[in-house]
Amino acid sequence: MPRLLPLGDAAWTVEFGNTIDAATHARVMGFDRALREAGPLPGVVEWVPTFRSCTVHFDPLATDAGALGERLIGLADRAPPALAAGRRWRIPVLFGGEAGPDLAELAAAGGLSPGAVVEKMAATVFRVYMLGFMPGFPYMGGLPAELAMPRLATPRKTVPARSLAVTGAMCAIYPVASPGGWRLLGRTPLNLFDPADADAPALFAPGDEVKLQPVDAAAFARLEGEAAQGRLDRARFLVATGAPWPS
Repeated sequence: MPRLLPLGDAAWTVEFGNTIDAATHARVMGFDRALREAGPLPGVVEWVPTFRSCTVHFDPLATDAGALGERLIGLADRAPPALAAGRRWRIPVLFGGEAGPDLAELAAAGGLSPGAVVEKMAATVFRVYMLGFMPGFPYMGGLPAELAMPRLATPRKTVPARSLAVTGAMCAIYPVASPGGWRLLGRTPLNLFDPADADAPALFAPGDEVKLQPVDAAAFARLEGEAAQGRLDRARFLVATGAPWPS
């Protein structure tokens, strides 16, 4: 049963479970869909889906908080899980070397070669569970269990923008340069967050599916150059719904 939890006097959190997994996330996304289909709710400003809950922010002067809470929990009770994925992405990544300084250590910890780790990463269909930590930062589920790694004992002062990281039992990509303690495996040339794009500043959205395409240094440099010149159209990395994933 979903739980309704107050978050101050201007937000309700609807919680669907206490674990991070695909089934719980499907319920969150089902509730997200139900909110969109319900149309504008009086006083609601926005809502933020996460791994296992969704927080609905509202103007307490424009709606009755109690009545809104009852309506939200009713929607949560009735909403079926959203089992269909959102958009599907095939994302180029340069693995190892300067782009992925932790690849060899992560491989050794799992008794694997760096090449085997790259193969496992490339074979996995990741699912975007939520955006958080910073704008456009995707937390992606589906990481093979043998590749899970804890944070570094001493975080880096600067992680380069667009770095692919193992985040515990998940995977993520840093949209911009920032401090960070996760294990870095590679880097993508794609810009994950563009504040100039008012309609869709973040590349990914919760529910999207992502596969990683290993590329060499020359291809990475070419794509990175196109991105810097504003010529790298994100649409070219979309995979049509129902189509097989490119090999």
